[in-house]
Amino acid sequence: MNWKEVYKSKKIQVEDVLNLIEDNSVIVVGMTPMEPKMFLRNLHKTNAKGVEVFTCLNTENYECFSKPEYKEKVKNNSWFFGPFNRIAWKEKFGTTFYVPNNLHQAGTNLLDAYDEIDMFVGVASTMDSKGFLTLSASVVYEKDVIEKAKKIVLEINSNAPRTHGDTHIHISDVDYIVEVDYELPEVELLQPSEIEKKIAENIVELIEDGSTIQLGIGGIPNAVAKFLAEKKDLGVHTEMFTESMIDLFEIGVITNKKKTLWPGKFICTFAYGTKKMYEFVNDNPAILFLRGKYVNNPYVVSQNEKMVSINTALMIDLTGNVCSEAIGINHYSGTGGQLDTHRGAVMSKDGKGIIAIRSTAKNGTLSTIVPILPQGSPITIPRQELDYVVTEFGTVRLRGKPINKRAEELISISHPDFRDFLRKEAQKLGLI
Repeated sequence: MNWKEVYKSKKIQVEDVLNLIEDNSVIVVGMTPMEPKMFLRNLHKTNAKGVEVFTCLNTENYECFSKPEYKEKVKNNSWFFGPFNRIAWKEKFGTTFYVPNNLHQAGTNLLDAYDEIDMFVGVASTMDSKGFLTLSASVVYEKDVIEKAKKIVLEINSNAPRTHGDTHIHISDVDYIVEVDYELPEVELLQPSEIEKKIAENIVELIEDGSTIQLGIGGIPNAVAKFLAEKKDLGVHTEMFTESMIDLFEIGVITNKKKTLWPGKFICTFAYGTKKMYEFVNDNPAILFLRGKYVNNPYVVSQNEKMVSINTALMIDLTGNVCSEAIGINHYSGTGGQLDTHRGAVMSKDGKGIIAIRSTAKNGTLSTIVPILPQGSPITIPRQELDYVVTEFGTVRLRGKPINKRAEELISISHPDFRDFLRKEAQKLGLI
């Protein structure tokens, strides 16, 4: 078979893709680094109405989701809010809605909730001589949806790295392709603040040589990476591959040799970072991109001995309920894989689930450790599953402890300016 000819026969323009959309269609697009930007940048031009589009952490302010005049045409259902979703939700444009879920269940829950997925639109790397493309830097839910969707449309981008793992898709299984040449979205490697460095120092004391780690992105995880230079034989099993992992690999801290699951391999389900990072994952057999329903399944995560999960939060109440995604009904981000990886780490032999949080917010005017969560706040990690909490003032382990001891210990690592207040409120609530 001449796969080049098959490829050519499936080439269309983005306007042709828009014409494929029917009223009340359900469309799923690739996640974050693999957003089909050409499609989303033009989606407001569709003539269809009542279209639902599932996304995750949008990286651009797409016109179809950011202007209320398009709400009859398109609704954006998002598994994880970024800054643009946040604005649309706060302003009540009627275009954006949050989808509660744990990351490892995103694809399967969607397929349970909807009888049919009309279209998947994603991004893929260029085709090889045997007709294979790769879904590049994300297979969180993409492969699951592709197997069920009626139409598969891929934007073929020469900037998308070819990746190893469960990312391959054959041109014969694709309905249409659109050739594009935009740069992949990048996220800067944030430099940690002094407070974040102190939190990181406290976290690093909990990480033993030979541990397998899950790190997110942001000031605290980046600070943790900087303080891991003296550790030995760390491994990686993470939902998101980040640039800080490259630095630790290059200085010999991350070797993946001691992992009890997939030794010798980085395991992730998507990658998001800088151009340097995309170049590192390109055709790198040491990095396996596997489906989110596998990578983030807590029972899979737990098979890594000495598994350490490090996540951040917005607030923690004095009984140990963790809120990482909203303040009241003001939605900020999403559950993502936080509960997945925390739960898996706690179940792991000698594992640790760590929630890292600055003791204050809004320039020190608010305590992030609170007596009770504001009304309407979702609980991301329920208190019965919380393990370690780390602030710049110390570390406490809450697993298995009664309410009174939890409250006292959380107060002990809160900011000194708020300790008297928290103690008085705890007494009023009968917690201590």
